[in-house]
Amino acid sequence: MFRSNVPKILIISSDTGGGHRSAAAAIVAGVQKFWESDSYAVRVVRAVEESHSATEKLVGLYNWVLRNKQHWMKYLYWLINRFRPETREFFHRRCLGFVRELFDRWCPHVVVSVHPLTQHIFARVLKELNLAETIPLVTVVTDPCYGFWRGWACDDVRLYLVATEEARQQLIDYGVAPERIKVSGMPVHPKFEMPDERVAQAAREALGLDAEKFTVFVNAGWAGGGNIPEIFRELVRGDLDVQAIFLAGKNEALRIEAESLARRAKFPVKVIGYSEQVEQLMQAANVMVSKLGGLTTFEALACRVPIIADVITPPMPQESGAGALIAKRGAGVLLKHAKDIVPTVRRMVEDTRYYASLRAATAGLGVPQSTKRIVDEIAALLPPPMPMAKVDPVTYDARIA
Repeated sequence: MFRSNVPKILIISSDTGGGHRSAAAAIVAGVQKFWESDSYAVRVVRAVEESHSATEKLVGLYNWVLRNKQHWMKYLYWLINRFRPETREFFHRRCLGFVRELFDRWCPHVVVSVHPLTQHIFARVLKELNLAETIPLVTVVTDPCYGFWRGWACDDVRLYLVATEEARQQLIDYGVAPERIKVSGMPVHPKFEMPDERVAQAAREALGLDAEKFTVFVNAGWAGGGNIPEIFRELVRGDLDVQAIFLAGKNEALRIEAESLARRAKFPVKVIGYSEQVEQLMQAANVMVSKLGGLTTFEALACRVPIIADVITPPMPQESGAGALIAKRGAGVLLKHAKDIVPTVRRMVEDTRYYASLRAATAGLGVPQSTKRIVDEIAALLPPPMPMAKVDPVTYDARIA
């Protein structure tokens, strides 16, 4: 097993929805922006789906339910919490080879998990290889509120980095020692930031939209689905003085349907499929309509964009907390019925004082410089710097791009 002097960070994630992927990308960007040394190497792997065909099928099932049967998610959440697949020998036996080979070929100095189903098997392999004391295991929890997956809690994690005191308390209630938990904020990519008015106008013009008009960003998420298509259908029926952006995610059928609906709208609509530049869409927006994903919520808040949160289907526990947070602080509105979207948007457009209060409330909900804090905590666990040659700094598995 070869370990170079160049600090190497292994980030383990999965494409169950887009939030974990976004968290991994945010940490990579944070290392690139805030790392004090010019020598480092980062590798990101989709550990769940790449480790075995059985776990890959579970990821496919999760994303299918997320896209097509959102009302089933509460049952899926209960099943995963009840049967704890991340701790089962059935899955461990099938995934051990992948994890051991990963350490043999690319032995890191620190392992960072951004997914609740990954750290248990990596902790097991670290112990089997007698590396548990040498290679710290860090978990960055991407669910910000109380009620998240039990899988996040693992006895062998050296350091937990969480978004809020509420998330810290949930880990403590799951049995994690308080001294192993630090509140760092969410891993939000540094590119998500509040634009000045000129940047916002330029972002709208780049999309072929009016630079001055109130802009509604309808975000169907990475998987593209849930209740957002129904909300969009109601929105385009409205007689509103707005323009809209619709993001269909990785759902080509939804993109085609949205384009058909957009042609009937009484206001301009820009339909986009999958995009790696979501920050530009948020910078162009005055408000975002979205499911309450943890990362998506905090990315919008970083851009100071109020949220109309889809709660038509009761959110999973960790997402309901995010909804309660933005509603309590006045940074958004909980949309319980699709038909309410038009009056909700109309009030924001016509009542400028009301909209200004929503936008002002988005400030202060996140931890300032959260991604830098996360990078600094990871760096503090690395061995002391040594003279070293500069190397290719970031390695993604070819299948993650």
